[in-house]
Amino acid sequence: MNAVKLIGNVGQEVNVMNFENGKKASFSLATNESYKDKNNQEVKNTTWHNVIAWGKTADVCQSLLSKGKLVQIEGKITYRQYTNAQNNKVNVTEIVAFKVQEFKPEKK
Repeated sequence: MNAVKLIGNVGQEVNVMNFENGKKASFSLATNESYKDKNNQEVKNTTWHNVIAWGKTADVCQSLLSKGKLVQIEGKITYRQYTNAQNNKVNVTEIVAFKVQEFKPEKK
């Protein structure tokens, strides 16, 4: 099963493209994690993800998301390759989002 669930902050304003048969939204998402190293020092790590959404999910992204907003996405990981203008092969990893919603952490 190819399934991913991420919680993070939107890194940029959503880019929306309209096509004859639908809409595509794309944005970056920063996920953060921290842990203690062998010297008991806290280490923080941020990972950036490229996210795309199609159709009604793209509509949700367009109306809900803005830079910095904390969101939860569910989707799948995809890989694709293309040849750029310099004739170099470029590998792209993306998260195709099926569900996007604002994330509100539980209060302790």
